[in-house]
Amino acid sequence: MNKALKEFVRQRAYECCEYCLSQAQFSPSSFSIEHAIPLVKDGPMSDPGNLAFSCQGCNNLKFTSIVGLDTLSNEFFPLYHPRQDVWSDHFEWSTDFTPLIGITPTGRATVHRLQLNRVAVVNLRKALIAFGKHPPVFE
Repeated sequence: MNKALKEFVRQRAYECCEYCLSQAQFSPSSFSIEHAIPLVKDGPMSDPGNLAFSCQGCNNLKFTSIVGLDTLSNEFFPLYHPRQDVWSDHFEWSTDFTPLIGITPTGRATVHRLQLNRVAVVNLRKALIAFGKHPPVFE
């Protein structure tokens, strides 16, 4: 994967994790380019349609998974795919914008598998709200 492709993916994501929406400029963890469909599941290696900008927490928790447990139905569903799904179709913010809520089986499975409301991410959201920097605005 060359530098230009990495920069394209980063810019396309507005420098936010495409899962938890953490903003790279404020996050203490590193970010990487990850494969929405992992290579071990036959995902294409350098196809922009399979690449996502991801914080290290989401990337590590997703690992090679493509499905997760929907905690409402107790069934497995595909995880959110940033190139094939629309984020707002599967997730919404709580009224105070700190927890992220899965509103579909895919959304709930992704929240659960990637722990999108892990303590560090929620704390970062709270701090950024105080400075008017959360939720992120995509223009």
